[in-house]
Amino acid sequence: MTLPEAAQGEPKTDSQTFNFMKKICPSIALLSLVAFLPAAMAQGPAPAVTAVVREHTDASAAMSKQDDGTFLKLHESFLARGKAGPIGVLFLGDSITNHWKIAPEIWEKYYGKYQPVNFGISGDTTQNVIWRIEHGELDGIHPRVVVLMIGTNNSGTHTAAEIFAADNKIVGLIRARLPETKLLLLAIFPRGPRAKDGKGPNSEQRMAVLNPVNRQLATLDDGKNVRYLDLGPKFMGSDGKIPDSIMADQVHPTVAGYQIWADVMQPLLEEMLR
Repeated sequence: MTLPEAAQGEPKTDSQTFNFMKKICPSIALLSLVAFLPAAMAQGPAPAVTAVVREHTDASAAMSKQDDGTFLKLHESFLARGKAGPIGVLFLGDSITNHWKIAPEIWEKYYGKYQPVNFGISGDTTQNVIWRIEHGELDGIHPRVVVLMIGTNNSGTHTAAEIFAADNKIVGLIRARLPETKLLLLAIFPRGPRAKDGKGPNSEQRMAVLNPVNRQLATLDDGKNVRYLDLGPKFMGSDGKIPDSIMADQVHPTVAGYQIWADVMQPLLEEMLR
């Protein structure tokens, strides 16, 4: 039996097919209904939609950043800078390192003679720095000193033990790739109250994580290849708080804050460069 033209063309659903068959041959339609029922019953009700549970991210795992493309563009620029010429002092970290750009005169005065580079990316976590190292940022370069500070952006999501383990891994990665380079390991800077703390862990909770991290980081100082420096007390006022003149947003140094950083770090940096 040839189907009418109206029945040809686009595929039909099961219900459309059954209605059509019922018109042209009721007996065939009945048989098709009997055939369809077991399959439909076997499928059961539609599955319920379940919520996606996000797993806790390992602070020591290598992860790139899903942003507007800035992270990868900066990474590519760092790779290019490494190929462009000698590097004497390399700063590696997050936005606190990246923001040295607000104090170019201080940067030039203290580090200009050392062929310095700034490999800081805003918002970076330990995972991001691990990814960057594992994707070539330290390959083919031979800095005399690497200045490292990373971990403040993990303080709202990870424990002190997790952050220290990640920082320790980063130290190991740097030493493995740059065995002749000395590492100046900075304590993670203190944080004060911020307006947006109401939407997440407050500064006291974050410092309760960062303080033990810094105590553990101090144990990595071997007096020779890895040196540890805690600038935190220099950023604090007599009332135990961070003055706005030093960190206006209670996280990132102002120009005055970077001046303190440079002044306090310079003696140890010069010692390591000799």
